Amino acid sequence: MLSESARMSSAAEARFRLQTPAAVLRTMTVSALDPGADDVVARLAEGPWRHARFFPSSAVATRTPRLLDEIASADLAVMVATAGADAPAAAAIGQLCSDRRIHTATFVVRAGAVSDEALSRTLGQVRPWSLMVVIANDDSYVEDILRSFRGDAQP
Repeated sequence: MLSESARMSSAAEARFRLQTPAAVLRTMTVSALDPGADDVVARLAEGPWRHARFFPSSAVATRTPRLLDEIASADLAVMVATAGADAPAAAAIGQLCSDRRIHTATFVVRAGAVSDEALSRTLGQVRPWSLMVVIANDDSYVEDILRSFRGDAQP
């Protein structure tokens, strides 16, 4: 039996997908919540994104004024965490977004042999502050979903 994701990726279902970019251009911030997520965010930042700002975990940990200003003016705040890592900054970013009604999404990248218990610990820290949480086994999946959010990145 095909998974729901596999079924929705089939050619038969493709006809129902939107084929045009989003009509509204969104601004987005992408923040690494821990040093392990810095590599993912740095790779994403190398792409041809417009109206997107990327921040390493060091900027997030110290809550630099530039980071806070960028998040406060964004339409979407994306957080990236490594499964098993501590992510206390999720609460600060999440509270700022909640106060300003900014949409949030968090990607938890599960690489290697991270236990379910370690994954649950990270999820417990990010879930209260995220409207959408995605567990990704491959960081390329993060880029694919960001493209679906935005619709303005060059291929």
